[in-house]
Amino acid sequence: MALVVAADGGNSKTDLLVADTSGAVLARVRGDGTRPLDVGFDATVEALAALVGRALSEAGRAGERPAVASFYLANVDLPDEHVAMHDALSARGLADRLEVENDTLAVLRAGSRSGWGVGVVSGAGINAVGRTADGRIERFLGLGTITGDWGGGWGVAVAGIAAAVRAGDGRGAPTALRRLALETFGFEAEEVAVRVHRRQIREQRVFEFGPVVFAAADAGDDVAAGVVRHLGDQVTDYVRALCTRMVIGAGAVEVVLGGAALQSGNLVLRSWIEERVAAVAPGASVRVLDVPPVAGALVSALELAGAEPAAVAQARDALRPTVAS
Repeated sequence: MALVVAADGGNSKTDLLVADTSGAVLARVRGDGTRPLDVGFDATVEALAALVGRALSEAGRAGERPAVASFYLANVDLPDEHVAMHDALSARGLADRLEVENDTLAVLRAGSRSGWGVGVVSGAGINAVGRTADGRIERFLGLGTITGDWGGGWGVAVAGIAAAVRAGDGRGAPTALRRLALETFGFEAEEVAVRVHRRQIREQRVFEFGPVVFAAADAGDDVAAGVVRHLGDQVTDYVRALCTRMVIGAGAVEVVLGGAALQSGNLVLRSWIEERVAAVAPGASVRVLDVPPVAGALVSALELAGAEPAAVAQARDALRPTVAS
């Protein structure tokens, strides 16, 4: 059986595995995130190559050359960045055939049963991608607030802190987020804002307030629910735009939601997204991703390697998390 490599490189970690075309997952390893614009393409490729070598060793197939390697990587957003990363990885001779894509596509490929549709990811940030039935890809610049992207754990956390400040200075409505900010950080919301401004509170600590906002929304806090619904509106905007660009209209389309924020199980968010998406894309079915995003890279790698559909499905299902009884 031919070997394939599949990788999902996020901002904070890279999930990479080796499988064969029978559908057996042979090894899975973790490494640092992919940040080529921060550390350089050479350093990023060096780390990925080391992960491939480690995974092949753990699979007991050290020295073998995979038929396909599919790398779905964060921070590889623009066409020239795709070319640069593809060239740098190709130069390492990691596989007979190499695929490089943005990690947003991994969520769609992992969650779509048909292989096409719309994928929206809200993790640290937010982005979306569309794939037509004939394989055409529709993207967004996805460069953050400068390209109109609001959402993800950072956006929700900061909006929650801002709402707590506004409640304190009279601009906003009363909210439990003031009390929750104090409980979470040990300071009043105003002091939290000052300390973030002065770089005295790390970014990771700020992210911790995102789940607090989601919990407050489900507990009935109107202000927190407004923040959460605003995230749902951003998701809907992506779906509407992609359905227009993909010329789907009211036709059937799978919408896959991935990333920590969209997979949080928040009832306010899920119900709002379903209601709003139904209004802009009547034929859409909304599904929350039930496997890790690396499954999307694996599906693509196996298809490119000529694996049978049953083997592809077996490999994907093998990555579904088990629930303890």
